[in-house]
Amino acid sequence: MKKIAIAAIAAFSVAGLAACGESAADKAAEQQADALEAQAAQAPTETQERALNAEADRIEQQAGNADGGMTTANTPNTSPSMTEAEKKAAQ
Repeated sequence: MKKIAIAAIAAFSVAGLAACGESAADKAAEQQADALEAQAAQAPTETQERALNAEADRIEQQAGNADGGMTTANTPNTSPSMTEAEKKAAQ
C-alpha cells in the first residue's frame, strides 16, 4: 500500500511540475489528493487511513501555497475519523 501511495505521489508530482499555470498545478494536486483519500477509505487500519489522509491534506495545502496561499486558510481535514477535538479546532 505504501509503495502504491509513493508511486502515485511521484507521478502526480511530475505532472505538477510539468503544468504551466497554477490552475493546472492545483488540478493535479487535487487529483493526487483525491487518489490518496480513496486509498485511505480502503485502508485496513486506522493508522494507515490517517497517514494517507494527512498526506492528502499536505498535498492540498502545498498546492494552496503555490497559488499565493489563497486556499490554505480553509483547507479542511478530510479524515472521516477525526476526533471531536480536531473537529472543534477545525471550526
